[in-house]
Amino acid sequence: MNNTKVIISSVLFSLCATLGTSYADPPAHAPAHGWRKKHDPYYRGYSGYQWQRDYGVISGECQWQTVGAVTGGVIGGAVGASVGEGSNKPIAIILGSVIGAVIGNQIGKAIDNNDRGCIGHALELGRIGQRVHWVNPDSRIEYNLTPTADFMQSNQKCKSYRLEWIEQGKRQQASNRACLAEQGQWQTIN
Repeated sequence: MNNTKVIISSVLFSLCATLGTSYADPPAHAPAHGWRKKHDPYYRGYSGYQWQRDYGVISGECQWQTVGAVTGGVIGGAVGASVGEGSNKPIAIILGSVIGAVIGNQIGKAIDNNDRGCIGHALELGRIGQRVHWVNPDSRIEYNLTPTADFMQSNQKCKSYRLEWIEQGKRQQASNRACLAEQGQWQTIN
């Protein structure tokens, strides 16, 4: 009889231990440490495209120098063309010289390709209300971009955003809107 109690107790203990174990993946809003790296090596952007790197945008700090290695020495609006070729687009980018006119002549001239990459990737991967920060060591301008709203315009996915910059201790900001011109390429709109 004692052997029967031991066997029943062992079976009940094993059953209870099995029931207490959870084999489900963590919820999307709270992934376990390292889960994304093992199961989803990509970052899905606003456009739906899966980016291989976030360049620090998800954590709120755009990696300006790493972005520069990707964009290279390409100038102005041509950045989008070279970065956007093929299906292996390494980074989202804001296109053209319109952004300079929108935020002001002085700062507009100082925005370089690395800044354009940080702006584009922040629009692509940044969450509404999440600030993305970077510093351009060449111009010594500090930037903060915060997406403020998602919206549709003429069947295009768009975002409103606030861009703040600190130049020589003076803080300025502008609110802008941009739409996806094509996958990973953002165009400032009026």
